[in-house]
Amino acid sequence: MTEISNESSKLPQAVEEFVLRWGDMGGQWGVNRSVAQIHALLFLSDRPLTAEDIADKLDMARSNVSNSLKELLAWKLAWKAPMLGDRRDHYVAETDLWQMANKVAQGRKEREIDPMVAAIRVAMAGVDDPRISPVVRQRLHSMHDFMNTVEGWYRQMLDVPPSQIMTLIRMGSKVVGLLKFVGGRNSKAEPD
Repeated sequence: MTEISNESSKLPQAVEEFVLRWGDMGGQWGVNRSVAQIHALLFLSDRPLTAEDIADKLDMARSNVSNSLKELLAWKLAWKAPMLGDRRDHYVAETDLWQMANKVAQGRKEREIDPMVAAIRVAMAGVDDPRISPVVRQRLHSMHDFMNTVEGWYRQMLDVPPSQIMTLIRMGSKVVGLLKFVGGRNSKAEPD
């Protein structure tokens, strides 16, 4: 692991590149760039960092760091780590990649999927209105079924151990081939 030292605010090139790219990726996912960069710095740090450390290393305003840390704490991607003899808050990031992915997925589900599930449920309550055409009714039913399936799959995946998920991911196209084979034998009516 690359050590991020207190003596110099200059980051090693590899760390700086990772922090910058993680910030870019965060921006593409709708996460504030500063939040993503701070997360990357904390992820690579082998010790807890203060907000002042972070502001210095990333050349960010202290207020920006403070607001970004609040967001990381809300996502549960970072937390405070008390240090003996120091009253300042120190921060560490989640370093377990599966836990990180799970927390991001949970946060996105709560912010993006859950409101859609609630909206489709409200729409389904009025689907029998005679003013709704059969085409619209069918599309609402399809969306309702799809959202329920995705939500159910998500809940099931929370119980699958990370090692089994990695095995599934590593199988890649073999899984698709198996699904085509099983799907071809059991349900010819379903589209590919």
